[in-house]
Order: sequence, then structure tokens, then C-alpha cells
Amino acid sequence: MRIFGDKVHESDFDEGQDAESNANMVYASHLQLPSPLIPNSLFISSLIFAGKYHPSPSISKSLAGEITYLFSQIQERTGIMIDVMGNVYHSSFVDEEGISKACGCPLLPLKSHIRGPAPVSEQDTTDIVDEAITFFRANVFFKNFDIKSSSDKLLIYLTLYINIALKRLEGCRTLAEGTKAIINLGLENVPVPGEAGFPFPGLFSPAQSQKEAELFRNYLKQIREETSGRLLSVAYRPNGTPNKWWSAFSKRKFMNMVLP
Repeated sequence: MRIFGDKVHESDFDEGQDAESNANMVYASHLQLPSPLIPNSLFISSLIFAGKYHPSPSISKSLAGEITYLFSQIQERTGIMIDVMGNVYHSSFVDEEGISKACGCPLLPLKSHIRGPAPVSEQDTTDIVDEAITFFRANVFFKNFDIKSSSDKLLIYLTLYINIALKRLEGCRTLAEGTKAIINLGLENVPVPGEAGFPFPGLFSPAQSQKEAELFRNYLKQIREETSGRLLSVAYRPNGTPNKWWSAFSKRKFMNMVLP
């Protein structure tokens, strides 16, 4: 078994073993997450493969089929989105017609009752917060993100925010404790592009006026609060205990960002 940087290649697999055994071998030598956070080998495999699988033409059809089947089982059992080709998940909101912008970011509609500048989206539709949460456990493994639309910029911002929020939930053993931690996160200052503390210099355009800065700040506050509420609903089970399928991801660092 050979590990090259942060990538796993088919040449690293032993075709004499099944995919789960290979996954456990990579896990043991590479990921080194605390064993209590690893409920079974399917989850181990998901941590390995999401964003780290790089196909090569030399892989045998039998091994390719085995790995693809394993991916499908991971997604079915855990809800973790996995792109078999190792590609990042992009936002589907590429049509920006009629969408206002601030600091180069589209102010996309939200399914939210929280007050703010975001247009209201229908409750039975998917919004950018849904995408960020759905794609998080795959996208968090990437160190680079190829931007295909300005909505991807918002997806990047939300992915980091979810990463930070999960880090704050570490050690919160009940939903009540987690809610308090998330509320405290929401009370923190929300910088906008051009201000100290904004996490992605160059990703968004600096505000051209104070009005634009406050519009974008209020939008970020609204979308962060909406994301927090929905994240709590998946990070904790109905009985108020942490969901292990989410808590393990607090150890990851999206794009190698240092989490505050």
C-alpha cells in the first residue's frame, strides 16, 4: 500500500483484497481519525474516497466495478455525496438573470423566515444552503475549488462556515449545548470583503460603498443563521445526541483553512 500526498490511486490497491479491506488499509496508514468516530468500514471508505479518487486507464474492470459499488453503498447508507471521478460538487445556480449582486456575489433566494435581504424561495425547492449541506461531506476534502459560476463562490463560503460550525460543535454532547455554541457563533462579527478577518481575499470584490458593504453583511448574516439552523437538524439526531456521520467531519480543514 502506497500513499502519495493526499491522493489515493488505483495502483495503491491490492486486487487480491476486497474494496473495504483496501479502504481500511488506507485509513490505518493515512487518515488516523479517532476510532470512536468510525462506525464501520463504509464510513472509513467515504472519508478516503470523497474527493480523493483519481481514476486511471490501467485499473481493471473488476476493481473499478467493486469500488463504484462501494461508493453507491456509502451514499445509500450514509447520505454522503461521492463523485466517483473525484470532482468537486458545484452549485446548480448558474442562471443569474434577475439576481441582485453585492461584492460580486449573487444574493440567491433562500427558504428562510429569518429577516434579511435574501429573496424568499419556495419551500419545496432546493436553495444554496441545501446544496452546501448536501455537498459538504464530499467538498470538504478538497484543497482547491475550480469556480464555474459566481454561485460557487457562495458555496465555498458556506462550506467553510459549516466547517467552522462543526468545529464549534465538538464536545457539545446534546442538542441544547450545540444550539448554544451555534448561537454564540452567530453573535460574532461578520466581516465582508476588504475587511480584516474575511476568509477569502480575492474571492469576492470589495464593496464600492458602505451601502453595498452593509447589504452583503446582512445577507451573510441571514444565510449563516439559516445554515446554522439546518446544520443542527442533521448534526444531531432526533433524540438530541450527536450524529456520528457528521461529527467526524469536524476534523477536516476545507482548502487547508485554519479554523477559528
